[in-house]
Formats: sequence, C-alpha cells, structure tokens
Amino acid sequence: MAVHNQHGAFIEPELEVTGSGSGKLGGLSFAVKDVFAVAGHRSSAGNPDWLRSHPPSAAHSAAVSMLLQSGATLRGATHTDELMYSLGGENYHYGTPVNPRAKDRIPGGSSSGSAVAVAAGNVDFALGTDTGGSIRVPSAYCGVYGFRPTHGAVEMEGVIPLAPGFDTVGWITACPELLLRAGEVLLGAAAPGSRGGAMGKLHIAPEAWALADADSAASLQDGLQLLQAGAGWSGATEIAPEGLKTWMNVFRELQGAEIWATHGAWIARAQPLFGPDIAARFAWAAGLAGQDHSRALRMRAEIAARLRQLLGEDGCIVLPTVPGPAPLRGGDLAQLEQNRSGAMMLSCIAGLAGLPQVTLPVLGPAGLPLGLSVIGGHGQDLRLLSWVREIWQQS
Repeated sequence: MAVHNQHGAFIEPELEVTGSGSGKLGGLSFAVKDVFAVAGHRSSAGNPDWLRSHPPSAAHSAAVSMLLQSGATLRGATHTDELMYSLGGENYHYGTPVNPRAKDRIPGGSSSGSAVAVAAGNVDFALGTDTGGSIRVPSAYCGVYGFRPTHGAVEMEGVIPLAPGFDTVGWITACPELLLRAGEVLLGAAAPGSRGGAMGKLHIAPEAWALADADSAASLQDGLQLLQAGAGWSGATEIAPEGLKTWMNVFRELQGAEIWATHGAWIARAQPLFGPDIAARFAWAAGLAGQDHSRALRMRAEIAARLRQLLGEDGCIVLPTVPGPAPLRGGDLAQLEQNRSGAMMLSCIAGLAGLPQVTLPVLGPAGLPLGLSVIGGHGQDLRLLSWVREIWQQS
C-alpha cells in the first residue's frame, strides 16, 4: 500500500519492504532518500538521466538492512536535489516537495523529500545524506529533528556518493527520542558516548550567531538557555579566527574537487540535462580538476584538530542551523545562492572537522520553522543524542 503523497515528498510512494517485525524499531516506518540502494529499486539521485543510465540495485544498502533487521518497515523513496548538489529542494525535473510547515517556502535540500515526509507524518522517520548540510538545512526549514553523524560512523555502502570525504548517512525524526533510538541501531549501542552524560562545556560561537538575522537569533534564545542550563559551563568561544567565510571556501573547494572526481566521468559520458543552478555548480567543480588543493587540505586538517581538541568528549558548540527561515519557493536564483552561502558558512563547521551535529526545531519569526544546532565531539554521537533528548524533552 503506497504512502500518502499529498506533499509530493516521494518519487516512489509504492516502494515497500517489510521489516523483521521485532527489534528496537519494531512497528515503525521509515522512508529513504532516493540515493539508498533498495533491492530491485532504481535510484534517480534526483536526475532522470541518472535513473536511465543505472540498473536496479541488487541488494539493500547497509543502513537500510540495519533498519529492516531492527523491525522497521521501509515505505517509500523520497525526492532529492539533483545528484545531491543543492540545499534548496527545488528540483528542475521532479518539482519541489511542499513544506508542510511553510507551504509557500522551499523545504530545503538535498534531503528535501525525507524532511517533508517526516514533517507531514507520512512516516515515523527517514534516511537522508548530509555532505554540506543536506540533512540539517531541510530539517530546520521543515521544523523537524535532524542528525548528521561523525564522518565514517555509519556505513555508506550502497549509497550514491557526492563527495566521499564529507558524505554521511543521516536521519530525520519528529521527536528526539526516536532520533536516539535510530542512532542506537545505525551507530551501534556500543559506540563511544553510548552511556550518555551531561555536556561539561557548551561553547557559544559568536561568529556563527552573527550570521543569523536579528529576529531569528532572538527566537533561538529560549532554546539556547535550556541547553545552557543542562551543561556544566557555557560561554562565548571564538572558533574560526580566520572567519567562517574562509572556512566555507575551503569546504567548497575540497567538496567541489571530490564531486568532480566522483561524477565527472559519468557527466562526460551521459551528457545529463541539469537544472541551471546545478549545471553551473558542476561547471565550477569541473574547473577544480587538476588544481593544487594542498593549502585547503592543510587548513582542513588544522580546523579539524582545533575543534576536536576544543570539544574532547564532553564539549559542544551551539549555533543556529540556518541564518533564518526558508526562502520563498520560486525565488530569484541570486537570492537563493546568497541564502545557500549563509547556510554553508554554518554547516561547514561540522563538515570540515567530521563532527556530529543535531538540529532541533524552534519556532521563528511569524511562526516559521528554524533550527538550533549542537555540534558534539568526534565520535560522541550517542552522547550528544542522549543529552539532547534529556534536555529537549523539558521544552
């Protein structure tokens, strides 16, 4: 039986695979972004030419198998931006899923359909991927919970890549309890930090908060205070003396080079039709081929070492997930690109250092959804999710 697709979240609402029936996730349903291998299903990666030129999967991806074995039932494949190379959610070929919490605004991408499916109540939770913010941004725009794990903590086998050095399997839920339960399955209950514990130090990054518009920053204050009350210490800490714009440029350079190395040969061979914004992005990425990226690689290593040392096992950084509410649908491409840059300056922090990040839903100006994010220490995924569940359920 197909899931209800009234918000256009699904590219294949009829796709269904019954879970084992028992386990930590028994009785729950989940959807998958259309980049996860499901036996017998052809993934589109958001582009008809990709769909045409790739065969059906022979087996489930590792993450899908883990969820099925834990009792959850897969119900539907969800829309994604073209080859996951966007944060907007507006697909040139397949249209734009409707944001259930703000129908005139974009849902965010590239895990657009997964966020919409959860926000609309079509499924209990959904799998997505996050390379440069593709779980965190749509979760914030759609008013749901989203999690990007430590890089490499969840198996990527059977998932179409974008930039492997940054790609992660993430998940989206409507409550913090399920965010943790799904994490215990996908991360393994024996993962570091699984016993939980309070955060000893909560760092408030002023350069990140400066990127939020004034009304949005004010709307996040109650949530910030709740998190501060649950930490041993909190205070302002500058994390990016070079500036977050510099960090974003390092991220974009390294990501773009990896994207072209990953997909350049297929693009040359298949000559796919892309939407104008995606085509421009791939053209820019193509120009990075053969360049010397050693300076960017050194900076990434320095940033990762600095943040991992700062956070240790029980430290965290609190910041806005996005600069403000989702932009209007069908907006000017230049304005959308400016919004994308602001979001990437915030999302590149965890991406460069390979750190786990959770985004928590907050009502912003005019009742529009926003996200408040917490970045945890390297490998401290379950500690972060457990702490957030304990703190946030008081709200």
